[in-house]
Amino acid sequence: MNTIKTLINQYLGWIVLPKLGITDVLEIMILAFLVYHIIIWVRDTRAWRLFKGISVLIVIWLVAALLQFNVILWLFAKTINVGIIALMIMFQPELRRALEKLGSKKILASFFYFEDNGEKEGKMTTNTINQLVAASVELGKNNTGALIVIEKDVLLTEYERTGIEIDSAISSQLLINIFEHNTPLHDGAVIIRGNRIVAATCYLPLSDNMHLSKDLGTRHRAGVGISEVTDSLTIIVSEETGRISVARDGKLIRNLSGDKLRMELQNIHSSNKDAKSIKMRKGWRKNEKNSDKQSET
Repeated sequence: MNTIKTLINQYLGWIVLPKLGITDVLEIMILAFLVYHIIIWVRDTRAWRLFKGISVLIVIWLVAALLQFNVILWLFAKTINVGIIALMIMFQPELRRALEKLGSKKILASFFYFEDNGEKEGKMTTNTINQLVAASVELGKNNTGALIVIEKDVLLTEYERTGIEIDSAISSQLLINIFEHNTPLHDGAVIIRGNRIVAATCYLPLSDNMHLSKDLGTRHRAGVGISEVTDSLTIIVSEETGRISVARDGKLIRNLSGDKLRMELQNIHSSNKDAKSIKMRKGWRKNEKNSDKQSET
């Protein structure tokens, strides 16, 4: 036994198991979560090509280090700082979208409640939903392309400014006329807030998702792009096929009928009601607490 202990101390004595505490486990979980989402983000954007290019440069650097290519190593050392800054400038849109997506996550929603002080229009009525469905179906029958963005909780003011202000009540005839060919407002997206059309000919960000079908055009990529950076829902009518699609949460739901489109729009209406009731309950609880404090004093 003494011989075995001596051998273990001699050859395995350098191995020391770290002491893991609760904070260490939490730190490992946080880092794993961040690394996983960074890999997913890199895979779904054009940064994946950049990652493959960086991998080639790393292999070249390792070969240069093994073979003592001093000039190549000197060039790597001098250009790495400039290269990092250049990458941040080149991929500024992707980094911005990643931060916006992170900010849209409702991680702290159950702990903190932030009141929206901005003035919001009324939620969609049944008549508005019917008008949107009727316009989409009619546009699809005539193979007229359309892009209709419906605002939810995240304001679309930034994209509204890129178009022409309308501020009109929603009607199927007006929407059909807007997207009619050879009219001044047919190019671009229409933004809807509540029960009103607020702007037309708006420019939207294009999606860099590599998993989207190659037969999709700019209109579909714009619809998915705006759903990646906001919580909006976008109705897309294909000019080539006349088929109706819906983009939400960075995903595209294709080939919808009028009834299925109505269901998607009604889901927005019901979710808005649920969110409103939650806010009201929180407000009641807050008022109850304030009244209890006043009674105690």
